[in-house]
Amino acid sequence: MIRTAGLALSVLVLGATAQAEDGHNVYGTFLTQAKTSTVTIEDCGDGSPCGRVSWIDPNAMAPGDTPETALTKAGDPVLGLLMLQGFDKKKKDWRGGTIYDPENDKTYASRLKRLGDGRLQVKGCIGPICQTQVWEEAPVALQASGSASN
Repeated sequence: MIRTAGLALSVLVLGATAQAEDGHNVYGTFLTQAKTSTVTIEDCGDGSPCGRVSWIDPNAMAPGDTPETALTKAGDPVLGLLMLQGFDKKKKDWRGGTIYDPENDKTYASRLKRLGDGRLQVKGCIGPICQTQVWEEAPVALQASGSASN
């Protein structure tokens, strides 16, 4: 009986560890590295991840601006903006996608990977040169406010 319980516990622990280390599980709501916005990553409908800006910190806005009125340089609303798309599943991560930077109105090649600690590694690349950010899972309160604003 004790041996069976120990085996069941081992299976549960190994299952949880494998899930935490799955680099492909990039879905959820993440606080960007600057902590001024969240991006919610969901299935695009084809099994690949798509990320939209789901919350903007009102305290990070210029005077007179609000998250609802924030626009990209191209004039599109930032809130709800599709900024991550076009990824292909590779052996350990997602590659071949793009990330849009609304502050610079530029699109870069991108890679996504869930780290073992639950954070999300986001790379934006120009050719072989990549800049890496690590995004944390958003607190529950921000996840709720983000989904309400879509």
